[in-house]
Amino acid sequence: MPKALKGKNGGREKKVIHPHSRKAAQIMREAHKKEKLKNEKALHLNSIGEKLQWFQNHLDSEKVEYSKKDTCDLIESYLNRFSSELEETELHNSIKGRQGRRHNSQETVIKQTMERRRQQYEGYGLEIPDIVDAGNLKTFREWDFDLKKLPNIKMRKTCANDAIPKKCKRKNVTTVDKVLEELELKDESDEDDYNSTAVA
Repeated sequence: MPKALKGKNGGREKKVIHPHSRKAAQIMREAHKKEKLKNEKALHLNSIGEKLQWFQNHLDSEKVEYSKKDTCDLIESYLNRFSSELEETELHNSIKGRQGRRHNSQETVIKQTMERRRQQYEGYGLEIPDIVDAGNLKTFREWDFDLKKLPNIKMRKTCANDAIPKKCKRKNVTTVDKVLEELELKDESDEDDYNSTAVA
C-alpha cells in the first residue's frame, strides 16, 4: 500500500520553539516591530485626520473656491488655534500665591507643536487639502471623516509666501538684487583704495 502524504510538509510536524531560544526572541522582535509600525502609521493617520477635520469645520460654506490669500488666512487661524488656551494657562500661572506651574507639560507640547507647524508653513509649506481648486474643495466638503477615504482628498503644500502676489515678490527680489549690487560695488571700491595705498 502506498503511503499518503500528510499536509504540505509531507508528514513532518512543526517544530516547537523553546521560549528562551534565539529563534523565539527573533520572532518576538519581528512581531514587536510590526506592531510598532502599525501604531505609528495609525497615529500619523489620526493626526492628519484631525487636521483635515479642523479645516473642514472652519470652511466658509458660501465659498465655491478659495484664493491663495484666503487659504493662507485659514492656515493662520489654524496655527493660532491654541493661543486662547495658552493665554488661559499663562493667566492661571500668573496668579500670586500659587506654587509651581500647572499644565506645564501640556503648555510645552502645544508651544512646540505651534513652532513646528509655523516653521513648516514659513519654510517649505504646510500640507493642507487643496481648497484653491473648486472640484477638490467639493470633494473635501463631502468627506465624512473616514480615514480610509483620505487618498481621495488631494493635498497641497501651502507656504506663507503664497499669500504675497507675484508682482510684489518680484519687487522684493529686485530691491534685494540692487542692494547686493551696491554692496559689491562698494567692496570693489574699497579694495581699489586698499591696493592704491599698498602700492604707494
